[in-house]
Amino acid sequence: MTLSVEDRLDIEQLINLYGHVIDAREFSRLGELFTDDAVFDLSGFDGTVYESLDAITQMMHDSQQHPLAHHATNIVILEEGGSVTVLSNGIGVGNGGRVGSVTYSDKLLRTPGGWRIQRRHCELRRASSAE
Repeated sequence: MTLSVEDRLDIEQLINLYGHVIDAREFSRLGELFTDDAVFDLSGFDGTVYESLDAITQMMHDSQQHPLAHHATNIVILEEGGSVTVLSNGIGVGNGGRVGSVTYSDKLLRTPGGWRIQRRHCELRRASSAE
């Protein structure tokens, strides 16, 4: 698979849209971001893996730990053996000025509705992981 410039722009738009949707708490729009069978792997964050768009949506509704703002940075799009993986960093700003950073690794799928995240792995950046 060779990605076109349009594909790359659409993929970057998808990664950036995630932060806007989550920050606006528009969880009904998660279908614009994830496939129906998506997996959101937070095992590197809180130890939980959510399997399906419905489970991801419920987790988003239930979570009390959402930052006030998500910022996607360092987006790298990789084409590997017919699949697309996106690596990115996220910076989250929470209540009281608390700031955290995560690394995302996303497997994407082109659907009739556009590019969607099929699997997202989120790893919380800790001081020990940067040494």
